[in-house]
Amino acid sequence: MNASILIVEDEDALGTLLTYNLENEGYETRLCAHGDDVSLYINEQIPDLILLDWMLPGVSGIDICKSLRMKDSTRNIPIIMATARGADEEKLRGFEMGADDYMVKPFAMKELLARVKALLKRTVRSQMSDVLTIGDITLDMGKQRVIRNEVEINLGPTEFKLLQYLMQRAGRVFSREQLLDNVWGHDVYVDERTVDVHIGRLRKALSNPIKASVNPIDPIRTVRGAGYSFNDKF
Repeated sequence: MNASILIVEDEDALGTLLTYNLENEGYETRLCAHGDDVSLYINEQIPDLILLDWMLPGVSGIDICKSLRMKDSTRNIPIIMATARGADEEKLRGFEMGADDYMVKPFAMKELLARVKALLKRTVRSQMSDVLTIGDITLDMGKQRVIRNEVEINLGPTEFKLLQYLMQRAGRVFSREQLLDNVWGHDVYVDERTVDVHIGRLRKALSNPIKASVNPIDPIRTVRGAGYSFNDKF
């Protein structure tokens, strides 16, 4: 699946230009022109990277960046600030608020594309070695361990890969076909209902440490007619 990029830019011409060039490189894009709407876009689908202007109508880019870094579900999204504010103290503030990279307008499109590519590569490498925690579930990629409520959960290799894929993209909805391609692989020919079987096993395993709870929370959300996602709000 191609990386998805949320472009937050209120200048129509620049937003169109960024969309064209990023999609020409194979990325999926969505364009948001108002700071107040960013949370709606992210709740609908968590992007793999955000290209963020500072000066926006509504909530400013710098406040958006700060807010994203305070939430478990969005704190690890790579953010490139692309803004006309180029003073040294402004760049420093951008990094302090959580930006991973900072570009001053006007910038060369080739340089932006190179920075996007490099940041996405760094993020993938980091995800492969990090310990990821969402809610009461911790996934240790290095040790191939899953912990919930301080209890280690035994998962088969397919369930582990499935959980890893969903947790690394918490909030995003994936169809059975997308999960088969990205977890099982393009060259594996199995029925799409196989995904349902493994989701069921994964749910059962994750529910074991919380059986005593009055209202145990299922971290895996079924979206009727669309697929599955990892619940980033539990």
